[in-house]
Amino acid sequence: MNVDSQVEKFTAYIGIGANLGDARQTVADAIAQLAQLSQTSLLAQSAFYRTAPVDSSGDDYVNAVAAVSTSLTPLQLLHALQDMEQRHGRLRPYRNAPRTLDLDILLYAEQSIAGAELDVPHPRMTQRAFVLIPLLEIAADIVIPGHGPAQDFLPQVQGQAISKI
Repeated sequence: MNVDSQVEKFTAYIGIGANLGDARQTVADAIAQLAQLSQTSLLAQSAFYRTAPVDSSGDDYVNAVAAVSTSLTPLQLLHALQDMEQRHGRLRPYRNAPRTLDLDILLYAEQSIAGAELDVPHPRMTQRAFVLIPLLEIAADIVIPGHGPAQDFLPQVQGQAISKI
């Protein structure tokens, strides 16, 4: 019997963004690293999108969303993503500073988590075109726990500049 078949796996959606250095390459590298993450496999990735900073500063962002299957707990996944950010030189000099790499857990299975380190669904995902559009590209019928279908929030973000690259 395969031991992996006994391990419960969950689908998580990860928001990926960067606006410092070679942002496009950084996002591509992050997706490749997600595929290599322990106890995790890459299920899908969106196209890359260019967006202006929202509640931030600096150059335009390159954004994408990836779906992963993982047996990591939400906090283990968060810590693995934070380690990836640090390996990419992520600094946090102030809230919403420009980023070499930003990785956010948008959704983890159908769970709602409110904790000191992690809130899932991501608290601002329904307000961001750079999250909703790539998310819906890879999961057209996704429902955000406690909020409803993700597509219902598109009218609220239609004024935000976003373009597929």
